Amino acid sequence: MAIALVVIGAVNWGVVGLFGFDVIAGLFGRLSALSRIIYVIVGLAGLYLLYAAVQLGKRERVTTMP
Repeated sequence: MAIALVVIGAVNWGVVGLFGFDVIAGLFGRLSALSRIIYVIVGLAGLYLLYAAVQLGKRERVTTMP
């Protein structure tokens, strides 16, 4: 679920960068309550994946050490 949310956020930022159009704002209104909630959820999903990647990296270092 977190990966799907981060992919949605990444695609949205790609569209913003390429075309200057914010898909989330276009669908739900510019800085509407729903848009803000979606942005927060996507941001939290990104932080969760960052945390999970760090934890996985720690586990990998422990298991690969001689």
